[in-house]
Amino acid sequence: EIRLSLVGSEMCIRDRGSMKITGNTVTITRSKTGEIDVVTSVGNLAYFEQLQKQTDPKPVQAYAVTIQYHAQQNRIVLIDKAKVINDGNTTEGEKIVYDTVKQVANAGRANGSSVTAPRPRIDMVIQPKKKTDEQKAQ
Repeated sequence: EIRLSLVGSEMCIRDRGSMKITGNTVTITRSKTGEIDVVTSVGNLAYFEQLQKQTDPKPVQAYAVTIQYHAQQNRIVLIDKAKVINDGNTTEGEKIVYDTVKQVANAGRANGSSVTAPRPRIDMVIQPKKKTDEQKAQ
């Protein structure tokens, strides 16, 4: 079951976890069967967060001028000033496509889209893997 609540410019979607999308404008597009197809949020900056698993300490967070959540594909497209933060790892660029199931971010140029801040490079910060007690003892 999907429950939607729209409060001003904030939208919360509850479906197998917790998701929050905010922006100056939030638009919902439904499929012919009535299912949510795409949620588009535009703002300065629009915001997305989702707790990937109930055991995760923090949700994945994403920011961009335009955020498109493609519900059926479990995919978020972030365009212009895009940034994804997941477990201390960050990815920044003009455009980021984030798979919410695989937790994989693909970043690149926003070809065909107008951007307010052109950014030819991708910036990524990846935290080192935490050592287990067994690995520390070696």
